[in-house]
Amino acid sequence: MRIPFLFRLLGSLVALSAASALFSAPRQMENLGRGVVAVHQPDGKVFVSWRLLGNDPAGVAFNLYRTTAPAEGGPAERGPFSGRTDTGVGPVKLNTEPITDVTWWLDAGADLSRKTEYFVRPVVARQEGEPGKSFAFAAGAPPLPYLSIPLEPPPGGTSPDGVAYTYTANDCSVGDLDGDGEYELVLKWDPTNSHDNAHAGFTGNVYLDAYKLDGTRLWRIDLGRNIRAGAHYTQFMVYDLDGDGRAEVACKTADGTIDGTGRVIGDPKADWRETGDTTAATTDSTGTQTNAAGQRVSRLQGRILRGPEYFTVFAGATGKALATVDYVPPRGEVAKWGDAYGNRCDRFLACVAYLDGERPSVVMCRGYYTRAVLAAWDWRDGKLTQRWVFDSDDGTPGNERYRGQGDHQLSVADVDGDGRDEIIYGACVIDDNGKGLYSTGRKHGDALHCSDLDPARPGLEVFQVHEEPSECSGGDFRDAKTGERLWGLPSTKDAGRGVSANIDPRYPGAECWSAPSDGLYTCKGEKLSDAKPRSCNFLVWWDGDLLRELLDQNFIAKWNWETGRADLLLIAHECSANNGTKATPALSADLFGDWREEVIWRTRDGKELRIYTTTIPTKHRLVTLMHDPQYRLAIAWQNVAYNQPPHPSFYLDESAPLPPRPDIVVVPVK
Repeated sequence: MRIPFLFRLLGSLVALSAASALFSAPRQMENLGRGVVAVHQPDGKVFVSWRLLGNDPAGVAFNLYRTTAPAEGGPAERGPFSGRTDTGVGPVKLNTEPITDVTWWLDAGADLSRKTEYFVRPVVARQEGEPGKSFAFAAGAPPLPYLSIPLEPPPGGTSPDGVAYTYTANDCSVGDLDGDGEYELVLKWDPTNSHDNAHAGFTGNVYLDAYKLDGTRLWRIDLGRNIRAGAHYTQFMVYDLDGDGRAEVACKTADGTIDGTGRVIGDPKADWRETGDTTAATTDSTGTQTNAAGQRVSRLQGRILRGPEYFTVFAGATGKALATVDYVPPRGEVAKWGDAYGNRCDRFLACVAYLDGERPSVVMCRGYYTRAVLAAWDWRDGKLTQRWVFDSDDGTPGNERYRGQGDHQLSVADVDGDGRDEIIYGACVIDDNGKGLYSTGRKHGDALHCSDLDPARPGLEVFQVHEEPSECSGGDFRDAKTGERLWGLPSTKDAGRGVSANIDPRYPGAECWSAPSDGLYTCKGEKLSDAKPRSCNFLVWWDGDLLRELLDQNFIAKWNWETGRADLLLIAHECSANNGTKATPALSADLFGDWREEVIWRTRDGKELRIYTTTIPTKHRLVTLMHDPQYRLAIAWQNVAYNQPPHPSFYLDESAPLPPRPDIVVVPVK
């Protein structure tokens, strides 16, 4: 039964590859190192894995080496990613023949009572290349299933309404900030009195920190009192926008923002927060709410509805503000966004997209319940220039169809196969040129997934849930290029969450389910079982096969299609998820090691981030997911509003061909 499916799949891949070649040039991507990572297991063995890169030559193999320090030891390195190799015992090559079939190794002979390091050398045509950076265990390293990054929380405070607050580590993003070929983390700190846009109240300041994986803090940006804290306010993009080999950080700023070098943006004395006096700003009688202290207050209290708004690009290595411009679009008259208290006008989204097919642009967005505006910017040669602006309400004929179609998230993909990216803005898509590609008219929702969900069809598909009950609000499966609805699941209520992923090997393509769906469905809309995963939040590639696993709260589970239940694979003890009922990790991405994904959670005491990486053997050897442009861009937008899991541009299945090498060019550090 698989043969016809395979022929159709191969035909689709060939057609897509040929079409892409007519239009696209190689995309600039990060010049990543090997990302060697090792985990000391309880039985004393060490699981080591490393990256296969998108720019590796065909047939590349690897030799793995272990170096052990002398018995007397030496000064311990700060953390595992030191990049140094001690002289001493070794280096000893662990494999007898070059490793050709996988990118992992189980070492049963390590003496971890002494400092131990691992590194790999690529082998091409039987010739060894240069070693990559090593991973080091300090002497006597205990067996832990995670890597620890110690944190330095900002000091807490008390807001003007008398509410005391502290700080919680929230969403993360990653980029090669210093050009060394390995990722650094950018972490957003949220105060404990942060608010959803629907709620009044003052908040503490929002901070962005940059950390190396050994725990070294590179810088801290204080966004200041004029940026409100909450899931919908600060969307920060981390990406190498100018192709110099070092990532930048881009986000909305305001008067009083302090960059990583201590320089203030705008007026440091300005305080644009509303006190709650309904006569003090452009308001109407919006009623009252209860704040965090249990006080009845104006719906305006703590909101920022006046004053300048900026967009800033920061240097990833230092946090220095490189360029600041006015945020587009400005809020203007607040009530014209749909209410007078700032709920709808302060709904922000952001992403990075290859709008010209070769170099990345950053897209900053505002609004989705009513008016929706997207502004694309290029950061080139030290200058920030605007590429285009799409505005649903600017009077352009047809743009009105894009009003009210946005989600609490977005996605980026080349949906029309022309080599350039589009922005999937909920129930509509904006083309690479800033024009509307299509709008389904099915309005706002909380979650969507875009990938090759049905490999028997050419191109990509989108699975989306919607807020307003309809014939497809419980699950809208559509052609990503045209918006044609292929099938749908009805719902009588707001379908808050929905997921699409390949979790059942008996059926080709991704399975689909949502919070209100009455079971699990195939990518053709056929119901395959009454049972469905209880989790509707996140996904991860964790075990050895090509099926996706379920990631929720602080655990990873695998869907058991025979029992109709999920089997636990991992519990991250002492760790917590973020963002309330969304229960998302700080980040999930292919950060290092082989092609499978890592998960970052914060500890409950707030003192560290823990990065979990799999130690399950796999027979598959895939290029790092981070060299698939669609997946890499999904990591950039993962922190936006209601976080959603990343998807690559291709489909993975045990019986399907592995995806072709990505058409990319890596950028050297300038």
